[in-house]
Amino acid sequence: MTEWSPSIERLQKLADEEWLQVEQAYCGRLLAYASRRTGDVQASEDIVQETLMGAVRGILDFDPIYTFEQYLFGICRNRTIDYLRRRRATTLQASEDDSRFPGMETLAHETETPSAIIRGKELGERATNLMGDILRDWVDETWSQKEFTRLCVIEALFSGGWRNRDTWERFELRDETAVAGIKFRALKRLRQLAAVRESGSDLLSGLEAAADGDGRVMDVDVREVWRERRVSCPSRFWLARLIAGTLEEGPLGYIRFHVDEMACPWCQANLDDLAERERASKLGDFLERMQESTLKYLRSKSTQ
Repeated sequence: MTEWSPSIERLQKLADEEWLQVEQAYCGRLLAYASRRTGDVQASEDIVQETLMGAVRGILDFDPIYTFEQYLFGICRNRTIDYLRRRRATTLQASEDDSRFPGMETLAHETETPSAIIRGKELGERATNLMGDILRDWVDETWSQKEFTRLCVIEALFSGGWRNRDTWERFELRDETAVAGIKFRALKRLRQLAAVRESGSDLLSGLEAAADGDGRVMDVDVREVWRERRVSCPSRFWLARLIAGTLEEGPLGYIRFHVDEMACPWCQANLDDLAERERASKLGDFLERMQESTLKYLRSKSTQ
């Protein structure tokens, strides 16, 4: 089952029907994402409206390296951070105690740009893109092989920054050497996948060394790439099966780990949205207002 994805070409032409379908498909999950972070219904609706209008305004600069959903969530995350910073600044004027906003420091940290500079900015960007591609290739391959424990271990190490000891105990492996072996084989496979994509490239020498203690390969922050590129996020098809209770043990264990222990904000938002679909009327009024605003904007641009 493949999830619907909009035509970027039609979106760039400001086709009404395509943008309205985008709002129908993505509004709920964006609203769920913002609501989890702000705890404010009105603020969340404002953030989502700003997100979708920002997507319309910026669609001509869409980078095909990312999926359209990544493009939307990236804008939504930035708008959410802006809101939390404004709220925090306002609160600090009245009180120096900002403990009522747990998670602000973590959220702000997500905006830091990865230090991915190898022989200049251009090579650094290539390295980051290559890392995202090969991590996705590795995840897809591991999923198809139904090696869900291996997938959990590597996500815990690469994305979660877990220690070997914590990892082998959590997944009931033999000992820490078992974790080290899984990591070694994963790095070896990543080098092979990189060689397929960048045969003869000057980037490949950077993969000769294993990831060091701070989670870097090719001077790229693997944890940042893993999360930003959402390399291991299951599709909504799998999340819908999770809600329906029809998942087999292997994918069930992995998805629960990814959502609950890795606390993936994108998948949590998708799950919230899917759970809310039974109460579609709650979203209906907001969606209708937002679509009216979008149509007004699109039609004003088409007459220019």
